[in-house]
Amino acid sequence: MKIALISDTHAQIELTRKALSKAKEEKVSYLIHAGDVGSVEILDMMEEFPAPYTAVFGNNDYALVSYQDKYNIFKEPHYFTLGDKKIKLMHLPYYLTPDSDIIIYGHLHKFQIEFIKGRLFINPGEICARNKPYSEFVVLDIEEDGFLAEYFYRHVEEEDWNKKVFKG
Repeated sequence: MKIALISDTHAQIELTRKALSKAKEEKVSYLIHAGDVGSVEILDMMEEFPAPYTAVFGNNDYALVSYQDKYNIFKEPHYFTLGDKKIKLMHLPYYLTPDSDIIIYGHLHKFQIEFIKGRLFINPGEICARNKPYSEFVVLDIEEDGFLAEYFYRHVEEEDWNKKVFKG
């Protein structure tokens, strides 16, 4: 199962559109947003994405709380299951405990990945390109024997995406 992991879009509509377009090209079957969505327009983009999605509120999403019943967005930490994998999704990295198979977080605006005793801790970085001139996200492939994470990053002034692959 291929899952697109995004975070920290911060209402950057065009950068989010480009990342979601690339995720669609990668034929992902699920979309996960690790918070700081920033706008209803981005929630609408996720709603229109051709795969189911789950998102959590970030520390800058207070204005979106009233939309909780309309969209698939939750308070953190949010636990759910995809296939046979238990996932913990949060924005703030305050709950980085190994109580799930996959622990996804945002907030730091920096791609991070660790495989610890069969568990995956991952931050897909920032879509918004606020802390650096790059937009970034991850396509995670859940395999029977582990995980394959493809880290996509693109300079905001370029069209092509670069990729690094991590296996665990």
